[in-house]
Amino acid sequence: METNLQRIRTAIEDISRFNSTPGNGCTRFSYSKEDRMAKDYIIEKCLKLGLSVKVDAVGNIRARLEGTNPSLPVIMVGSHIDTVRHGGNFDGVVGVVGAMEAVSTLVENDVKLEHPVEIIVFAEEEGSNCGSTMVGSKALTGKYDIYDLHSLKSPSGVSCYELAKGFGLNPDQIGKHVLSPDEIKAMVELHIEQSVVLEREGLPIGIVEAIAGMKTIRIVAEGVPNHAGATPMGMRQDPMAASAQLISAVEFIARHKALPDTVATVGRIFCEPNVPNVIPGRVEFTVDIRDVEPQGIETARELIERELEAVSKAYGLRIWSESIGESESIRLSKAVSGAIEESARELEIPHMRMNSGAVHDAAMLAGITEVGMIFVPSRNGRSHVPEEHTDYEHIKLGCDILLRTIMKISEMK
Repeated sequence: METNLQRIRTAIEDISRFNSTPGNGCTRFSYSKEDRMAKDYIIEKCLKLGLSVKVDAVGNIRARLEGTNPSLPVIMVGSHIDTVRHGGNFDGVVGVVGAMEAVSTLVENDVKLEHPVEIIVFAEEEGSNCGSTMVGSKALTGKYDIYDLHSLKSPSGVSCYELAKGFGLNPDQIGKHVLSPDEIKAMVELHIEQSVVLEREGLPIGIVEAIAGMKTIRIVAEGVPNHAGATPMGMRQDPMAASAQLISAVEFIARHKALPDTVATVGRIFCEPNVPNVIPGRVEFTVDIRDVEPQGIETARELIERELEAVSKAYGLRIWSESIGESESIRLSKAVSGAIEESARELEIPHMRMNSGAVHDAAMLAGITEVGMIFVPSRNGRSHVPEEHTDYEHIKLGCDILLRTIMKISEMK
């Protein structure tokens, strides 16, 4: 029994067409019309398989294949379909299509598992529309409540609550959809690696042992806007020059002062008034710090704060920071990882154990159930860009392992 390569390719290509920026990567924000069309496509496929489907208060889709013992906790498989702006066709989608394909294969072969299997499509994983990552999985696990939905805002100032409401959902019911530990036996997520390790090692499968934690900081530097030509260099209070020094320090700290696996990224910058011939008055930027080891994140954060204070004094500016998001590093389930590895060995598929530098919805469920992840290679390690690509043959191998892993988990006592 194996999954169907052509069906996998067709589903991924079909979903990729629901895109607001055709020809310039894939843009499919949660609660957009493209998100609606993609979710309708998935729901229709699930209904045709005979699954029961429900959509919760924030837009998570849960499609259930009943087990021979419906009272048993579910085995959850899936990922997300929302994207960053001008992203790729594979991030998240591979996990959703993989879950659909594994369940399709069980149904067409009339395989009855004791445990129910549930396809999950998480809402707003990327945070492109609400400004916070993994909104769907955080809501599902009780980490976000109705107050968070009101406080999270889109770039245009619309709250996540309003976005969900406008999408036809009932966000006031968020508390009624929180998943309890006794409802779920395990969760497995198939995902593209989004890095170069598997390709460099020439391997088609990675078995994730840990997911990096992250801390996102917003830094604001406030100075005095003035004429670019008439203000002497020694009389300036320039927040852009100060920010440039800080940004350079972020790179140096992550590379040389924190732990070996610590990474830090300045990914977004705002400048006011953002005019060529005016010294800026205000600069704001984000710093994303990640590591599997919590100490790496904290070391980088502390050193950045020290540098912030030094630069503030040197430039005579008010510079301040605040934490705008964080998640803990996660060690994944040895039992589920073992089932994934046993499946790979039985199928004679080369593989390796590895960590994930990217954060995933699976990490949010690790506090309430056994969680495992399967990685497939990303060409040249590229992700969140139009060039994002994973060979369909590798995706099929991941689907085959996912299918066998589901069956093994169902047999675990």
